[in-house]
Amino acid sequence: MLDFDDKPKGKQALLEEEASSTKRVEVDKKRLINCKAVDVNQLMPLKYNWAWEHYLNGCANHWMPTEVSMAKDIELWKSNDLSADERRVIIRNLGFFSTAESLVGNNIVLAIFKHVTNPEARQYLLRQAFEEAIHTHTFHYIVESLALDEGEIFNMYNEINSIHDKDHFEMQLTEAIMQDGFSTATTEGAQKFLENLIGFYIIMEGIFFYSGFVMILSFHRQNKMTGIGEQFQYILRDETIHLNFGIDLINGIKEENPKLWSSDFQAHIYDLIKKSVELEIRYAEDCLPRGILGLTAAMFREYVQFIANRRLERIGLEPIYKGARNPFPWMSETIDLGKEKNFFETRVTEYQSSGNLTW
Repeated sequence: MLDFDDKPKGKQALLEEEASSTKRVEVDKKRLINCKAVDVNQLMPLKYNWAWEHYLNGCANHWMPTEVSMAKDIELWKSNDLSADERRVIIRNLGFFSTAESLVGNNIVLAIFKHVTNPEARQYLLRQAFEEAIHTHTFHYIVESLALDEGEIFNMYNEINSIHDKDHFEMQLTEAIMQDGFSTATTEGAQKFLENLIGFYIIMEGIFFYSGFVMILSFHRQNKMTGIGEQFQYILRDETIHLNFGIDLINGIKEENPKLWSSDFQAHIYDLIKKSVELEIRYAEDCLPRGILGLTAAMFREYVQFIANRRLERIGLEPIYKGARNPFPWMSETIDLGKEKNFFETRVTEYQSSGNLTW
């Protein structure tokens, strides 16, 4: 007598088994770029669980700038208690971030999304694009609250050289991907796409943004401009997820396409990192012609080199700035949210799920 498991399978059972097997094969064929075997609309089953986790973390971290009171900031801004140099730092940072967030969002929608052929990675990119819109909204909210000249702030990328040069550096990377006929099907095209990802995730969000975080959060640590500081804390949480997703995406593409990571291409990435570090140092010098709040431009040279080393290591490259140390150890505590206050303790109850985030 046959056991239950040994009974001959009917036609329907065989068809279902074959369909299930085909489904598994299709999932195995998922790729981050150049995938034609799987419909990009078929999210489940997942292959890249890290992409879905980043998406869920982003959702749990949801916030809106208008939840943060600007009353104390307005009062301080109208007073005579801020020096001209302190106001310069705030204005310069608003000028940089107000456009930089738009550049990142436009790059996601116009350059990256089309060429990422994996649905779970695309799901995160959609979430990130929305977050970039929230960040741009944040800077408008701050500028409006302080009654600043909106045209002056949002046009600084055209008028202030240290801001213009960083933004131009990034915009060139987007333009290359948007050229007619661009494709990642060739080695050259795929390397150009990888260059774009490194330029925006590693350099823009991983290096350029962090000097600004230090400057603004230094005010917050001294109980100055606390509304702006709180919003920058929320942005920092978002950017931590953005950076980690970008690193996973870059490393995933490298793993699936090892020939892209040639010695010549690695040398090119080193050149980009070195150029970006010098651009960021010039920006810091522009923001801080004289020291304020215990900050000096010289400290930012070491800080930018320190974080550049860390970003290089995360994508498998050797650090290049020997002996660079972190002159702002408190930033590590701010990023490691377990050591700091719950940034969401004053938030509306709808967002209490954010407390479930692990870092």
